[in-house]
Amino acid sequence: MFQLLAAIASVASLQAAPLPGALLIADRGNDRMLLVGARHQLLWHFPTARDRARGIHLNFNDDGFVEPGGTAIVSNEEEAHTIVSVNIRTHARVHLYGTPGVKGSGANELNTPDDAYVLPNGTLTVADAYNCRVLFIRSHRIVRQIGTTGVCRHDPPGYLGAVNGDTPLRDGGVLVSEIQGSWIDDISASGHLRWAVQAPVSYPSDPQPLPGGRILLADYAKPGAALIIGRRGKVLWRYRPSSGLGALNHPSLALMLPNGNIAVNDDFNDRVVVIDPHTNRIVWQYGHAGVAGRGADFLNTPDGLDFVPLGAGGVPLWNAVHHP
Repeated sequence: MFQLLAAIASVASLQAAPLPGALLIADRGNDRMLLVGARHQLLWHFPTARDRARGIHLNFNDDGFVEPGGTAIVSNEEEAHTIVSVNIRTHARVHLYGTPGVKGSGANELNTPDDAYVLPNGTLTVADAYNCRVLFIRSHRIVRQIGTTGVCRHDPPGYLGAVNGDTPLRDGGVLVSEIQGSWIDDISASGHLRWAVQAPVSYPSDPQPLPGGRILLADYAKPGAALIIGRRGKVLWRYRPSSGLGALNHPSLALMLPNGNIAVNDDFNDRVVVIDPHTNRIVWQYGHAGVAGRGADFLNTPDGLDFVPLGAGGVPLWNAVHHP
C-alpha cells in the first residue's frame, strides 16, 4: 500500500510541476537528441559515445517526434536533406528517405525537409520546405503529395509556398504552414482545402491544433513570439517580450503541455523554455540564454520538441505519445 501511495504521489507531483513530464529536444547544433526531465535530469540521449564510435550519428537534426508505438523516433536532418528513424532501445538508425547531402526534387531527393512524422498507418509525412510540397511516403516511395514540386505560390491544395509545418490532425487531415504570406492551411484527408488564414506573424512556424478550433504557433523572428489564434486569425493569446531575459530569438515550435503551460524552442537563444500563459512568465528553462554549449544543461540551437509523459519512478512512457 505504501508503495502504491508513493507512486500516486510521485505522479501527482509531476503533474503539478511547470513541466509535467519530460521533453524530447532536438539539439540541432550538437547533432543529438535529449530527453530531459523537470529537474534537468537526462533520461535518454542519442547518440552516445558508443554510438558515435560505431559510426551511428545525426546530421543537423531539425526535429524529433516519437513514432506510433513508442519504439522509435523519426528525425529530419534538415541540411543533410534526409529523414531517419532511431530505435529508442537499441539506437539502431534506419534511413527512411532522401539522398544524404543532396538537395533536389527528383526520386529520393528532398530540399530542406521539416517536421517529419510517422502516422498511425505507417506513412511518413514531411514538409519538403523549398520544393514547396508536403509529401506522404511509404516504403521509400511518394504515395501522395500536396502542392506542386518546385512551383511556389499560395493556392492550396494544388500549390503551396515554401512550407515548414505539416502537423497531422486527428481526422487524417494536415495543418500546413506556408512561410510567404504567413498562411496556415487546413487540408482534409481527401486533399481538399477546408480553410486558410493569414497568421499575424512574420514567419509562421509549426502550427499545432488546440481544442475549440484554436491554433498554437511560433513566430520565427527576433523578437519572436508564441501565440494562439482562431481560425480567422484573431489573436487569443500572445507571448512576445521585446527585450530582456524573457525575449525569444527565432522560436521554431510552441507545444502545449498537459497542464496548460507552453513549451517553446527558443532556437537562437540556445534554450528551451516553459511559459505559464496565465502570467506570461517563463517558469522553467533548459539551456542558458544566448550561450551555446554541449555539457550538462547546455544546448546549441535546439529546433525540435516532443512531450513524453513519465510514469512512477520517472520512467518515460514512450508508448503514450501520439501524433495526432
